[in-house]
Amino acid sequence: MNPKRYLPILQWLPGYSRATMGSDLLAAVIVTIMLIPQSLAYAMLAGLPPEVGLYASIAPLVVYAVFGTSRTLAVGPVAVVSLMTAAAVGQVAPQGSPEYLGAALVLALMSGLILTLMGVARLGFLANFLSHPVISGFITASGLIIAASQLKHVLGVEASGHNLLELLGSLGGSLGGVNGPTLIIGFSVLASLYSARRWLNPCLRKLGVPARPADMLTKAAPILAVAVTTLVTWRLGLDAQGVAVVGEVPAGLPPLTLPGFDSGLWSQLFVAALLISIVGFVESVSVGQTLAAKRRQRIDPDQELVGLGTSNIAASFTGGMPVTGGFARSVVNFDAGAETPAAGAFTAVGIAVAALLLTPLIAYLPIATLAATIIVAVLSLVDFGAIRRTWDYSRCDAMAMLVTIGVTLAIGIETGILAGVGLSLALHLYNTSRPHSAVVGRVPGTEHFRNVKRHAVETDPQLAILRVDESLYFANSRYLEDTVMDLALRQPGLCHVVLACQAVNVIDASALESLEVINARLRDAQVKLHLAEVKGPVMDRLRNTQFCRELTGEVFLSTFDAWRSLRGESATPGRACGAAEPMV
Repeated sequence: MNPKRYLPILQWLPGYSRATMGSDLLAAVIVTIMLIPQSLAYAMLAGLPPEVGLYASIAPLVVYAVFGTSRTLAVGPVAVVSLMTAAAVGQVAPQGSPEYLGAALVLALMSGLILTLMGVARLGFLANFLSHPVISGFITASGLIIAASQLKHVLGVEASGHNLLELLGSLGGSLGGVNGPTLIIGFSVLASLYSARRWLNPCLRKLGVPARPADMLTKAAPILAVAVTTLVTWRLGLDAQGVAVVGEVPAGLPPLTLPGFDSGLWSQLFVAALLISIVGFVESVSVGQTLAAKRRQRIDPDQELVGLGTSNIAASFTGGMPVTGGFARSVVNFDAGAETPAAGAFTAVGIAVAALLLTPLIAYLPIATLAATIIVAVLSLVDFGAIRRTWDYSRCDAMAMLVTIGVTLAIGIETGILAGVGLSLALHLYNTSRPHSAVVGRVPGTEHFRNVKRHAVETDPQLAILRVDESLYFANSRYLEDTVMDLALRQPGLCHVVLACQAVNVIDASALESLEVINARLRDAQVKLHLAEVKGPVMDRLRNTQFCRELTGEVFLSTFDAWRSLRGESATPGRACGAAEPMV
């Protein structure tokens, strides 16, 4: 067993240099400044005390540095996972209660265990069941729900709801109680952050500021908003005028916590933990692979499962909440020059120092400021243009995306993503149950074969070559039977049918039975069945079957060999099905 495979820290730590440390420290300082307000905001989004966000940004980063494979991924609370946490925990405990915090710890532990077990079992491929359109639709809908859920803090009113319809209805009924100072703070921060995100970078570049510092200053804009609004609220005593503030945040390092082991609570949270695990993993791996490719590095998805899983376990035992790799902070970490996961560990040290020394300074931080920070951050995730692009390319994928968006907005996030995954799988089964196939003919003067409906090709009334463009399995085996028999009926003088199998990677037991039926029916009609271009692994499984022994025709190495042999242009025969066949 290679320990470097399971402990990626051993891959980079032996060669760690002073220069690398300098790069990592600089990146850590920049990410720490960005992460402090983000951590507070996402804890609030999850319905948890603000210090929980800080706690979730300490131990998980250290653990990921040991077990993670991405050199620049920054782990911590993120918007979508925080929303999913609030939705799941809110169903089992009232917000603000000790039971609510306890359930969040259990959710982090369960998510961590699920991810770790999936990594050990090398089940990273399961994330592929979440198609990109479904994930894109889910994130778009979640971004809208998150933004709507934070409007109550910007307006200074009470509102609640688990979906967009409930939230908007509740907000509409509360507009009469809008708090003026809160509204001014909230919309001032929204306007400044939006302006900074859109125009600050170009303005700084025009003033001669280099690209990298300009980008860092733009991304640090929330820090200025936090500082200014906190100072104004303190100086003017706006908390006494109804402006909600963070209040006293306990100073200190993360406490050691023990999640509960109530079987009833675990069963209630299992589906939510599974969805949080998969969504968090997909988001994290997507970011990690994108950044790794820019430096010609690679990450191991299965080991990433272990890295994220152990990070969540660490969060559950240190008073945190579910975490994953965040897009914004990871990009900042990358752009700031982070070379190794040690940058994440250094960031954890910075957050720990902030938790020890800086918490008294944020007592007067307006909740509206954090809400505005969340709104601006999540609206960048909303991508309505993706709907149009997907619709133009694939109506099926677009339908899965639209269903995910619609159900998420109208019912809730868990139901939305389950509906999207279910529809994606159903559409996949439907599409593959009717595989594309084509009768092909020879392109004159070549060894190439193309669809007779698309190209001017040579054909033979006694020979039909059917190219099957899909693996054969239970869902499409009967369709193949119908296609072949229909072809035989439409070509009365037919003597040979060749199945060109260059696109067939798998033939399961149901499809094998269908091939046996096709062979028998064609034999009764005095037509021989042949195979061509069967891949080696598929041929290995076919060789010792009853179908292979009863095949009326032959197995040809190429479609061209079948064409020449069956038309009598060459004495080169095919091979009997049981004969040794080169790997194709």
